[in-house]
Amino acid sequence: MACCVSITACCDRYYDAIFNAAGLRSSAISLSDGTSIHLWSPQYPNPSSRPAIVLIHGFGASATWQWASYLRPLIRSGFDLYVPDLIFFGGSFSPSPDRSDYYQARSVVSVLDRLGVNRFGLVGVSYGGFVSYRIAELYPERVQRVMLVCAGVCLEDSDLAAGLFVVSNVADAAELLVPRRPDKLRDLVRLTFVKPPRVMPTCFIRDYIQVMCTEYAQEKTELLQSLIQDRKISSLPKITPPTLIVWGEEDKVFPLELAHRLKRHLGENSQLVTIKEAGHAVNLEKPKEVCKHIINFFS
Repeated sequence: MACCVSITACCDRYYDAIFNAAGLRSSAISLSDGTSIHLWSPQYPNPSSRPAIVLIHGFGASATWQWASYLRPLIRSGFDLYVPDLIFFGGSFSPSPDRSDYYQARSVVSVLDRLGVNRFGLVGVSYGGFVSYRIAELYPERVQRVMLVCAGVCLEDSDLAAGLFVVSNVADAAELLVPRRPDKLRDLVRLTFVKPPRVMPTCFIRDYIQVMCTEYAQEKTELLQSLIQDRKISSLPKITPPTLIVWGEEDKVFPLELAHRLKRHLGENSQLVTIKEAGHAVNLEKPKEVCKHIINFFS
């Protein structure tokens, strides 16, 4: 039986309502090159004296889906939150052909400039961790601290062929992370969650793909290609802000080996925390535990 109502669209509105109820406002900020960044920010117009944290999502649904459960605990703990949709996710887009994580990083900071946010902490999940790393590299004087969650920034392009991942090339990675068929979305859920949902109705999966995965599918594939192509640890600069590395112990997308690589790369300026019974979607599987680490690290 076909779904008469888009469950995904209803969920999207529900998450928007959570953000509104938490005191955040939705806005779209146009940059000089025609890029438009959608983000959620505090309702009061000017930055306050409260410390600012920028929450940067990974591949998948828009930012609201990935951060909704974090809002109230973090706001109650005294933080101002800024939650952007990265380019080609949610309400953000760009006419630029640049697909690099550097471009994403500069675009996020341009938006923060427009809002008058000078100093901030960063929490980046998966792809959002790659972008957070670049922000810390480009703007070290503005970044107070960085928390990277299951962000395989120390991967190398040779890791694909070497068998470190469940996919062996960028095309397979794109087919998995930008799913266009129900079987691929099911594979992705099973891969990212230690305890995936037992029932995943085809009608909901098709609806989710239509709403969340169809628009900008080619551009998202190009983001992955740009991220992985010719990537070498030897060319990855060390960031200087204090860094907390958080990883799901059973991550099958970015295996735990990448967490240890990153810790070795950053050295004494970093800490590594692993979370048991959690996979790549640790921010969704263990939100209370991840949120506790955010509060402790940034307080």
